Amino acid sequence: MSRKIATARAGQDRASLYDEITDKIIAELETGRVPWVQPWGTAAKAPLAMPRNAATGRRYSGINVLILWGAVVEHGFPGQSWLTFRQALALGGNVRKGERGTTVVYADRFVPDDEKRRARETGEEAQTIPFLKRFTVFNAAQCESLPEDVAIVAPPPAPGLIEPQVEALIRATGIDFRIGGNRAFYLPALDYVQVPPPQAYFEPINWHRTALHELGHATGHPSRLGRDMAGSFGSKKYAFEELVAEINAAFCCASLGIVPTVRHADYIGSWLDVMREDNRAIVRAASQASKAADWLLGFAPDFGLRTPELDDEREAA
Repeated sequence: MSRKIATARAGQDRASLYDEITDKIIAELETGRVPWVQPWGTAAKAPLAMPRNAATGRRYSGINVLILWGAVVEHGFPGQSWLTFRQALALGGNVRKGERGTTVVYADRFVPDDEKRRARETGEEAQTIPFLKRFTVFNAAQCESLPEDVAIVAPPPAPGLIEPQVEALIRATGIDFRIGGNRAFYLPALDYVQVPPPQAYFEPINWHRTALHELGHATGHPSRLGRDMAGSFGSKKYAFEELVAEINAAFCCASLGIVPTVRHADYIGSWLDVMREDNRAIVRAASQASKAADWLLGFAPDFGLRTPELDDEREAA
């Protein structure tokens, strides 16, 4: 097979994988279900948590979190721990016969040989090509004969500790965080977050959810993660940034023991427009949301995050 044909086929497979992921998310949103806000404690049997690899302890990131959360709810798995077929064998167990795995993805970039040669000849920087690779994982509940401690997950924080932990995180970030007014927002030009006082919310935890959403926006400032914040209200750039902040808040909430909710359900239509136009948008948004959540959760007291080299998903292609 020639290199051109192989590259073309790889590109087609990558496009079809983006389409599969995006079509599934779109179908969920069209029925009114938001994939990053699962019915924890009702339809879901598993506890609220971020999915992790049972063999390595690594937390999954980006779009893989949404994929694995969806599988937990769809199949009624009792936990958020996952393994590859080989990892189950290496631990002395095995995947039960007849079990079907869940497809997750690994995204990265590479430099083709032709491009390396061109860069050497011209002195220009080599251009990278994104790729997306599938691999299959199984929930620990689909396996047998695993060591007893493999799927054990640390218990969530006691309810009385959650809100103080979020408040300590807010202070530790160093972001200019103001309380007042009657609406929550982040103002990029002046780099500050403003949230109405807690008593303005029906439940105190809603104040904390809102704070995490707006802090998610603030991570995009050039002095932090440097996202494109130039979109005006109603634009696709604006809708994309709201998508990042929403998913970031869900990841932060799940990590801190708070049930996620949708802050801006009225944006679902604009999110659908973004995804229909660009089949990579949801993967990119989830990847950037993971970076935002990691940045914020790095300030949470005694909260252990994965190190960047342990990411199961490098960069949204």
